[in-house]
Amino acid sequence: MALALQRRANVRLPPEVNRILYIRNLPYKISAEEMYDIFGKYGAIRQIRVGNTPETRGTAFVVYEDIFDAKNACDHLSGFNVCNRYLVVLYYRSNKAFKGMDIEKKQEELDTLKKKYGISSDDLRK
Repeated sequence: MALALQRRANVRLPPEVNRILYIRNLPYKISAEEMYDIFGKYGAIRQIRVGNTPETRGTAFVVYEDIFDAKNACDHLSGFNVCNRYLVVLYYRSNKAFKGMDIEKKQEELDTLKKKYGISSDDLRK
């Protein structure tokens, strides 16, 4: 046991690996209990969120307590067959999720600077 913990401490994971997994291509009728049965085999789960709106159906987020459990689950469950559907298991990337919000914020900053320096869009086209 101590050797396994020591081995984990020395392992360097890729930067995209984190405790949150994003799962796509789930059956629409899958329940939270079934999700716990599938993903709980790989370690302690903190939270599971299954999509329930028309845009998020068939997707879920699984949050593990330990990053190594999340990596193990991602490695083993990507392509796993559930009700004749092959799961797509990815690491959650927060920078991608909020990218649209960042663009809006940058546009507002740009508009503020244009007003501050008296520049119009017509001036930029010349």
